Amino acid sequence: MTPKKVMIMGAAGRDFHNFNVYFRNNPEYRVVAFTAAQIPDIEGRVYPAELAGDLYPHGVPIRSEDDLVELIKKNNVDQVVFAYSDLSHASVMSKASTVMAAGADFWLMGPATTMLQSKKPVVAVTAVRTGVGKSQTTRRVCDILKDRGKKVVAIRHPMPYGDLVRQTCQRFADYKDLDLHRCTIEEREEYEPHIDRGIIVYAGVDYGKILIEAEKEADVIVWDGGNNDFSFYRADLYLTLVDPHRPGHELNYHPGETNLRLADVVVINKVDTADLKGITTVRENIRAVNPKAVIIEAASPIFVEDGMRIKGKRVLVIEDGPTLTHGEMIYGAGVIAAKKYGASELIDARRFAVGTIKATYDKYPHIGTLLPAMGYGDKQVKDLEITINSSDAELVVIATPIDLRRVANITKPALRVRYELQEIGEPTLEQLLQNIV
Repeated sequence: MTPKKVMIMGAAGRDFHNFNVYFRNNPEYRVVAFTAAQIPDIEGRVYPAELAGDLYPHGVPIRSEDDLVELIKKNNVDQVVFAYSDLSHASVMSKASTVMAAGADFWLMGPATTMLQSKKPVVAVTAVRTGVGKSQTTRRVCDILKDRGKKVVAIRHPMPYGDLVRQTCQRFADYKDLDLHRCTIEEREEYEPHIDRGIIVYAGVDYGKILIEAEKEADVIVWDGGNNDFSFYRADLYLTLVDPHRPGHELNYHPGETNLRLADVVVINKVDTADLKGITTVRENIRAVNPKAVIIEAASPIFVEDGMRIKGKRVLVIEDGPTLTHGEMIYGAGVIAAKKYGASELIDARRFAVGTIKATYDKYPHIGTLLPAMGYGDKQVKDLEITINSSDAELVVIATPIDLRRVANITKPALRVRYELQEIGEPTLEQLLQNIV
């Protein structure tokens, strides 16, 4: 039988995972290319032969999604697999229409096809949108399990933006490991808070190999989800976060709605800063599609170092990059802190943007005046530094998961905003984790 020709649309994460678990050793299919979107500068590479298996002695090319239609027609592609996250249902179906009009079938691969089974208990933390609060929820889950005497290992959703062979299976136990693997700002934002708590983190490209290694040193594995993708592993407890600041998004984004329907527990986060209407809408939507889920209400209170310095200052607010870009948020903890402590003005960072930072504003115009902490490579970090230091801000408010001053040379006076998850009332995460413990 002639193998069916397949292309995988991705963003250097779910696409590689789907390939590894389903296509890599499957003679019924031949993957002719990956296409890349969302993440800067990941196209033009090759998924290496060392990872691709015997059926792909030359690896698999990674092309820009802009070339999608041309590649389908040129290669007589039979099926296109959509394999990245945090897109509206309308956007996904628009891409499906493009694929089908070009002559190929459109394929969404679900949990039954792509989830791996662990020998250890797994708690999965997912969300319906980027920027809902997965990271602080994952930290909270890890703290609870660790306090109960469990050896906890976090496995993070992939961010392999460098040498894919070297990133096959990465282990992070201290800051030296971050330097060894030349981690981007985006990677550091996810790994450092775990390391600070004594939690070992695994990530990389091959999540079968990663699972085997993680199981050797874990009593419990915590899946630390990225974007709003669903878990790569079958979970004993599946947590999904929803955002009352974006009511309705829980039913209108892919695969966020899948996470909502899969959830054992749904966390309505940020209830301390959302209005009642948004909270009510989200709660009603949860009940409509997943009435069996346990609902937890939670807050993400902010903690500001020396917050009174903000009063009367013209401030430049830096928020988490992905939350502002494909997460589509127009403000975050930095803006809340600046307003709470009486900033006289939030300056418009667009006036000072250079290079790749300017390009980010061009691609995501909804960001507005805020500065997204983009740092997918050395060039982007340098552009971020120039943008910050050339601004006329009196103070820089850093509201990213890590202190940017450790990885970027910020010459302006700066302070940091942090945020953690706090459940409100009962049930609590500690109660719901009791069976896992």
